[in-house]
Amino acid sequence: MSTHSPFPFVASRNMTKRLHASVNCDMGEGFSLYTIGDDESLMKTIHLANIACGFHASDFSIMNKTVALAKLNNVKVGAHPSLPDLQGFGRREMNIEPEELMSCFIYQVGALYGFLKLYGLPLNHLKPHGAVYAQTARSLPLARAAVKVIRVFAKSQAEDIAFVGLAGTSHQVAAEEAGVKFIPEWFADLDYSAEGKLIITQKHAPVHLEVVRKRVETLLSSHQITTIDGSHLPLGDNLTEVSICCHSDTPGAVEIAQMVKSIVDESNQGGGYI
Repeated sequence: MSTHSPFPFVASRNMTKRLHASVNCDMGEGFSLYTIGDDESLMKTIHLANIACGFHASDFSIMNKTVALAKLNNVKVGAHPSLPDLQGFGRREMNIEPEELMSCFIYQVGALYGFLKLYGLPLNHLKPHGAVYAQTARSLPLARAAVKVIRVFAKSQAEDIAFVGLAGTSHQVAAEEAGVKFIPEWFADLDYSAEGKLIITQKHAPVHLEVVRKRVETLLSSHQITTIDGSHLPLGDNLTEVSICCHSDTPGAVEIAQMVKSIVDESNQGGGYI
């Protein structure tokens, strides 16, 4: 188990307006003949697909099929690069320097970018996977290296390729420094410690639908994260949007994503976003 901690939480000064929300999911995480997650069902109920780029999961055939599936369902595609750790599914930390991480990510995003070009789709965002998500949240030099990758693939300085990450961490700092759109992320199927740390496990445990429902409704209505001890902490300062992640390898992933999407659609409509 690993955790990563945001900077000290600051109460939002925009607590009365619901967050504009989207649903994202890590997709294409099988390998060869092996399948993880029901990508076809999940792709029908999400807004953003974070597609594995081959270092923690996926290969050229799966990447091709997953991008095609996203296009079929009008889902925006983002790159989901990882540390080079197929055996550990990218959920084991690694000692890596910023320049090395940037090269690692360029290699992976480049592979996905080829398939996006094949299907005429833009690169919508970049979201690090697993252990390196935690490492870049804690380390500003690593976060800066990850964000720089976006500029490599943006056709112009104004192209709006977003960085998806944790609010109030090096993710947000690095993106804002670089003038890159930042989309704060919250996890529907993972726990947060009493201190507000996201708890990342190598294998995701089942979570009851009603627990997820309450967490999501609390987040969207009051910008509050529900912690493992039942207390609440603010998501961040002055945020207006959030992308809610539902992992494809969590037991009951399709049912979780469908329920979250339903809540998000209702909340967005009530907030005047639809």
